[in-house]
Amino acid sequence: MKLASSLALLASAAGLSHAASAQESAPFPAPDSSQTVAPGETAPVVTVSDGAGINDATGWSFKPRGRIQLDAGVVDTPDGSGLPDGSGEEVRRARLGFSGTTPGDFGFKVEVDFASGSVEFADAVITRQVGNVELTVGQHNNFQSLEEVTSSLHTSFLERAAFTDAFGFQRRLGVSAQYLKSDLLLQAGVFGQPIDSDGDRDWSFDARAVYMPRIGGTQLHLGGSAHRARLNEGEALRFRQRPGVHFTDQRFIDTGRFAAESETGFGLEAAAIAGRFHFAAEGFRQSVDRPVAADASFFGGYVEAGYFLTKGDRRGYKDGKFDRIRPERPVTEGGVGAVQLNVRYDYLDLVDEDIVGGKQNALGLALIWAPTANTRLMAEYERLSYDFAEPTLTGDTSYRVDAFGVRAQFDF
Repeated sequence: MKLASSLALLASAAGLSHAASAQESAPFPAPDSSQTVAPGETAPVVTVSDGAGINDATGWSFKPRGRIQLDAGVVDTPDGSGLPDGSGEEVRRARLGFSGTTPGDFGFKVEVDFASGSVEFADAVITRQVGNVELTVGQHNNFQSLEEVTSSLHTSFLERAAFTDAFGFQRRLGVSAQYLKSDLLLQAGVFGQPIDSDGDRDWSFDARAVYMPRIGGTQLHLGGSAHRARLNEGEALRFRQRPGVHFTDQRFIDTGRFAAESETGFGLEAAAIAGRFHFAAEGFRQSVDRPVAADASFFGGYVEAGYFLTKGDRRGYKDGKFDRIRPERPVTEGGVGAVQLNVRYDYLDLVDEDIVGGKQNALGLALIWAPTANTRLMAEYERLSYDFAEPTLTGDTSYRVDAFGVRAQFDF
């Protein structure tokens, strides 16, 4: 592993933590109260929101937004296996954008990512609020799993559970509706291709339902999702996954490409937050209809638990997904921030019928330090066990891989 890279990340994050303190304490410049108002006109009432945006009384608001995530780490394979080791570092995400509202209960949000060296759209939506229903048009998430709809800013590990990437969950252009009232959330939409690329799916229908009661001081979460997609004619699917970190291109489990006409997925999700403790578990089965071979089904899921070592801190939750950690005693107020320890078991099975893509069992441990609500340092270790995987030089398809990664993160 490139130790210098990891240390550089930690030093960078310490600087980001200081920057966050300044950002949180420095207000957005107030409007000029000396501006001239014509006779008979009323000056617009302009207010500042949390030092990060502007609102006025007519319904207009505007807020710049962005994030940067810097990763480094190492993947260690068995000695003599012939499989690639390697350390690496990358800008995992570098996003800039804006969001806001307009008169008539309309909203908008645009974010672009520069991490890949080119400009790629993340979210690009227009919304309309009608009572308890929010209508959305544009590129956004497809309501597949708690892990997927939770922002990458707020996940327990550097990468989401293996099945979310393996099954091709991604933002795509679509039209959707969301009903939110009290402890009930219903979401459904029809989606096409991603905004800046040709995806495998021609169209899909996705839906999700969540029951999220708060009982005493405990937040509960019970949900399920459904997915039905038609593939582009003559298209081939491929399910595969990296070993717990993103900076490597190595995949030890990989179905290879196979012909498919459509896919159907169903997921179940459960979570709870009680004081410093949180728990989450999901399972998702993806079935594929094939034109000239038997249909195949694949499965992924995880169980995780976390505990804050700092008193008074708890995991954030809002509207059917995990949300920001807000330290009870941030460093800006002389505290130590929030420190959280997480463990996770992550399973992925890509073997069925004549498709032998491999099976992955991963046990992970992650430590998170959030000096402020907008800064985070993460370190994680995963021990991954593979069966029916990519063969070694000796033909062995069952072996273990170790992965270690760190992240420095800042957002506004």
